Amino acid sequence: MVAGLKQSKKAVEAGNVSLAYVAKDADADVVKSFLRLCEKKGVTVERAHDMKELAKLCKIEVPTAVAVVTI
Repeated sequence: MVAGLKQSKKAVEAGNVSLAYVAKDADADVVKSFLRLCEKKGVTVERAHDMKELAKLCKIEVPTAVAVVTI
């Protein structure tokens, strides 16, 4: 699993992602380009957690707007 917008974008662009998570409380302007990229690459996006919950799932301390499951 990769957390953070920049690293997640790189993983999606490389074709190494099976699923993406976008926090439901993430700023829409921040994740807009990521959502377009996922759509373009055919990556399923789930919006089920808030930023703190998503960070906890990724085992990181800092809340995160985006995380991806890598292949």
